[in-house]
Amino acid sequence: MRRIHTALTLFACAVALGGTIVAPANAAAAQTTLVAIRAAHHPTYDRVVFEFTGPLPAQRQVEYVPRLIGDPSGLPIPMAGDAILSVRMSPADGHDDAGNGTYGPARRAYALPNVMQVVNAGDFEAVLTFGIGLATRTAFTVSTLTGPSRVVIDIATPFRTVPVQVHLLDQARFEAGTLPYTRAVTRPVIPPAVARGALQRLFAGPTEPELAQRLAFEASDATGFTSLSIADGIARVRLAGGCSSHGSTFTIAGEITPTLKQFSTVRWVKIYDPSGTTERPSGPVDSIPECLEP
Repeated sequence: MRRIHTALTLFACAVALGGTIVAPANAAAAQTTLVAIRAAHHPTYDRVVFEFTGPLPAQRQVEYVPRLIGDPSGLPIPMAGDAILSVRMSPADGHDDAGNGTYGPARRAYALPNVMQVVNAGDFEAVLTFGIGLATRTAFTVSTLTGPSRVVIDIATPFRTVPVQVHLLDQARFEAGTLPYTRAVTRPVIPPAVARGALQRLFAGPTEPELAQRLAFEASDATGFTSLSIADGIARVRLAGGCSSHGSTFTIAGEITPTLKQFSTVRWVKIYDPSGTTERPSGPVDSIPECLEP
């Protein structure tokens, strides 16, 4: 942690161990623009960096929240993970005068030990809001750097992980009609709940390099899952949000099933719609809900 402490000594604006950090407002601070978001793993923590042109946002608030809320809609935004850090910075914009985004994708996934997603929740009236989806809640620190202006969030990773496979849709193979339509990518998860961790990583989606390889997550309108149980060789997954195949022969079932069958305890997978129904709830056989039929 010496590297973190050094950065805090030189550049820190605030430090917390899972609470709220609010930097003092500076009335003279000029508005600034977000131009990049980066994340990487270091020996004891994951680091997320927000880079700006111009001065740093004068007000910066980072805190754990039970759910990510959109600004100004007030509606919850689906996120993968068991913990969510809300990051609020102002005055700052994430778009140019023409309304075009200035920092890249508004929703991005990472294959890091703790950081799973960074998702934009608002870019309204010079207030930028993001959610950081985490595998688990841990201590974090917040600091700032200049030249260029950066807000840095270091999130502790005091746990071990194991690699699992997550099956994403390979759009090139699907378009060519070449089976299998998925490609396995590696993700770190925290044991012992490795099957649950694998599903969370699936819902986080592909990383930017994987997107460039035309890998995608076909959600079939699902925003997550509310339950996962494994007993007698059968994994049962209940989807959350929506459920629709939209007439496609490939659905989220084609990703969930191979992702869960990598584990020796799973021989069959039964997927339930958000209301809790599936076509073949009993017996040693795979099952999907009617909403996932083509």
